[in-house]
Amino acid sequence: MPYNPVMSHDPADTCWTVLRAASKGDAEARQAFSRTYAATIRGYLNARWRGRVLASEIEDARQEVFLECLKAGGALDRADPALGDFRALLFGVTRNVARRFEERALERGHLRPEDSAWLQQIASDGPGQASLFDQNWARVLMRQSKRLHRERAQADGMAGQRRLELLERRFGDDQAIRDIAADWGVPAQEVHNAYRKARTEFYGCLREIVAFHQPAGADLDSECRKVLAALSGGQ
Repeated sequence: MPYNPVMSHDPADTCWTVLRAASKGDAEARQAFSRTYAATIRGYLNARWRGRVLASEIEDARQEVFLECLKAGGALDRADPALGDFRALLFGVTRNVARRFEERALERGHLRPEDSAWLQQIASDGPGQASLFDQNWARVLMRQSKRLHRERAQADGMAGQRRLELLERRFGDDQAIRDIAADWGVPAQEVHNAYRKARTEFYGCLREIVAFHQPAGADLDSECRKVLAALSGGQ
C-alpha cells in the first residue's frame, strides 16, 4: 500500500509506518515523508523569513531539514511514538536549520543592519515560533482533510456533490441556510439535515487525518480541537 494519508484505509498505516520505513532507507517511504511534510516546513520558513533576503533560500533550507531527518543517526532515528506526535520533533529540526541559515547569512554579511533586531526577536520568542509552526501544520492537515472529504463525497454522486457545495456556501461564502434552501427550491429543514451530515462527514475525515499523525491511544477529539484552534489563531 502506498504511504499516502489521504488514500490509506488501513488504520494501522500511520505516519509512524512511514517514519520507521524511511529511517531504514525505504525509498518509497522517504518520498512519502517528503511529500507529507514539505508544505508544513515550507510554510513555516516562508512566514519566518517573509520580507527578508533569506526568503530566496527556503527550498535549500527545506532540503536541509529533510537531510537532517533522513541521514544516518538523524531525527527519524529519534522518532518515538511514546514521546508524542512527530510535530514537535519536526519543529525542532526545522527551527535549528532555520537558525543555521540565519547565522550563515549574518556571517557572510547578507543581512541588513536592521535585521539584527529581527533575529533577536525570533531567537527569544520560542512560544511564538512554535505557534507559527503549529499554524502551518494545521493548515496542511486541513487541506488533507478537505481532499479526503471531497473524494468521498464525490463518490456519493449528486447527493455528495450537493453536500460539498453546501459546505462551501456556508463556510466559503457565509450564506444562510434559508438562502441556500430558497436557491435550491427545497425546505430549509432539508438543507439543515444535509448540512449536519456534511459537517459530520468532514469532521470524520479530519479525525482520520489527525489519527494518521498521532501515536496510538491519542485523544483524537482533543487533537482536532488543537488543529482548529491553531487555524483560528492564524487568521
